Amino acid sequence: MNGGQPGELLWTPEPTARARTRMGAFLNWAGRAHGVALRDYREAWEWSVRDVGAFWGSVAHWFDVPFRTSPVRPLLGAMPAPRWFPGATLNYAELALRASGAWDCAPHPEPDQAPALIARSQTRPRITFTRSALREQVARAATGLRRLGVGRGDRVVGYLPNVPEAVTAFLACASLGAVWSSCAPEFGVKSVIDRLRQIEPKVLIAVDGYRYGDRAMARVDAVAAIRAGLPSLKATVLLPYLDSSGRLALSSSVGPRRGLMVWHELVGNGGALEFATVPFDHPLYVLYTSGTTGLPKAIVHGHGGIALEHLKLLSLHHDLGSDGRFFWFTTTGWMMWNYLVSGLLVGSAVVLFDGDAGWPDAGALWRLAAEERATVFGVSASYLLRCCKLGLAPGSELDLSALRSVCSTASPLPPAGFTWVRDHVSSDIPVGSLSGGTEVCTAFVGPCPLLPVHAGEIQCRCLGAKVEAYDARGRPVIGQRGELVLTAPMPSMPVRFWNDPAGERYRQTYFDYPGFPPNIWRHGDWVEITSRDSLILSGRSDATLNHGGIRTGTAEIYAVVEAMPDVDDSLVVHDETARDGAGEVVLFLVLAAGVELDQGLRHTIRSTLRRELSPRHVPDAIERVEDIPRTMSQKKMELPVKRLLAGEPVESVAQTGAMANPDSLTAFVRLARERARRNCSPRSGDAANA
Repeated sequence: MNGGQPGELLWTPEPTARARTRMGAFLNWAGRAHGVALRDYREAWEWSVRDVGAFWGSVAHWFDVPFRTSPVRPLLGAMPAPRWFPGATLNYAELALRASGAWDCAPHPEPDQAPALIARSQTRPRITFTRSALREQVARAATGLRRLGVGRGDRVVGYLPNVPEAVTAFLACASLGAVWSSCAPEFGVKSVIDRLRQIEPKVLIAVDGYRYGDRAMARVDAVAAIRAGLPSLKATVLLPYLDSSGRLALSSSVGPRRGLMVWHELVGNGGALEFATVPFDHPLYVLYTSGTTGLPKAIVHGHGGIALEHLKLLSLHHDLGSDGRFFWFTTTGWMMWNYLVSGLLVGSAVVLFDGDAGWPDAGALWRLAAEERATVFGVSASYLLRCCKLGLAPGSELDLSALRSVCSTASPLPPAGFTWVRDHVSSDIPVGSLSGGTEVCTAFVGPCPLLPVHAGEIQCRCLGAKVEAYDARGRPVIGQRGELVLTAPMPSMPVRFWNDPAGERYRQTYFDYPGFPPNIWRHGDWVEITSRDSLILSGRSDATLNHGGIRTGTAEIYAVVEAMPDVDDSLVVHDETARDGAGEVVLFLVLAAGVELDQGLRHTIRSTLRRELSPRHVPDAIERVEDIPRTMSQKKMELPVKRLLAGEPVESVAQTGAMANPDSLTAFVRLARERARRNCSPRSGDAANA
């Protein structure tokens, strides 16, 4: 695998980019409206974080947000408890289901007949909803939920795959002023209950099962257990998906028939599409942290903050509009699903996919992109690296001419991923790497159609996101790695945590950090802001390696190691319990088929890391495993592995039901025991030879 050269210039926008992109149109208008010089993106970003209220007020004006009641002003107060658009009322669903406005560079000639949802699945045939049909389905679902007693503030939860019914149910909830939350059906029962029970839902909408590749995954027993674990439920709606006849959905194993109906009964009656008027910060949906350090935190997001943030990022940074087809490979249990659905806000068609991205082979998603004429194609960094490893060349095998960008998130994308897209997908489109979090349901840093792309670097700090890198003393630094912090508020920051009325847990999580001011959001990532204002992410700061007293991130090690042909995947942690407490850095490897972890390979890995990075990046120990533990969103689970090596039990370090591959932890438990037995003596042929 070609590792790529860090910082190599891969793509440059055309000279006409400012004139033909939505970002350019917005900046031209905002500069005139506010009498400020926004000659380039750097000046635009500085204005957006210097005059935060004016910037977000401009976003609301540009996108013609239909406030039912006008705000007093865009912003009152500061972090950690700012008040956004006080006095304003609106409804997210109304924005999502309207036709694009004058701000769209390429409005559809027949907006009602434009595709809104295009759904592909390994369980049932392709489905397309026009915007008109989607509005009708949302009205029907809202009518059905209203019959079940759902009203403003009530919680409706989904145990659903990424299908049109999930989008319909969510928008119906939003239209009523109810609160949505969802878990993907691959989540285990305990993980679902741990999340959803916190918010005491009134209605559960669940699937009978699904197909993952060529495997049928029945979920009726899981639905029964979830129903039993949610005592607040008044009704359950079953979606016949695996068995379209509905027999499986209504089998006796789903539990008591009382309060039970099937989907077609919920949407069986028509009704007018109405939108409840709610305050700007009224709860829209609840998302959850990963739960690797305890019960998952329930994060409340509001109608207005999510709408404004997603309008900004999708339209301006992704250049999406009604001429676009927006695809992101995600499940309903990841914030990227919420982000994907917001493609409706900017008039784009949203392409849904449910199934195994690697079935029947790793090229499946690229074929989907070609067939559906996707314009923005989003996947995880690990997926792009896998395609690179396998030597795929979708650009020469498929018609991907509709693509305008390839995007990546979940973990930092190393230079090899960037160069593979250029060489084997298209050299004419940018690679948009993003980083943000569930906490804000967006990206702080990401793509910009006005800026060049350099290998291994994120193009920019997004408009309105005052990202800085802080050193250990809480001072901003450029050109060196620091803690990623936000020093100004964003409207999509959490309204609150559920069951945290005084905001104490919220403040402790993001604002109480030794040495930093109390009004600074510390996100927990290492970031370097380069002299050209691009960004290099190097992993989670709370999973930092401490090698000989020098702190290093993990992402740069992954970029080098996983570029080697003998390595399929890797994970590195600092085991602080090893060597009588002196600690050691341990690199875990998943090797390519037929490759053995012998002294020769160990030496090659160490010498490569020493040469390409530095001696402090060389691990003390290298171990082989069959799989790397990952969350459902494909994030490597560094902290849980670190805690396993410290002797903590599996049940206290990870929610296995929320993992993509829970069986992978078994090997780490065994290795932890083996390492504990030899903890006091150096490793012959391994650490001793570092």
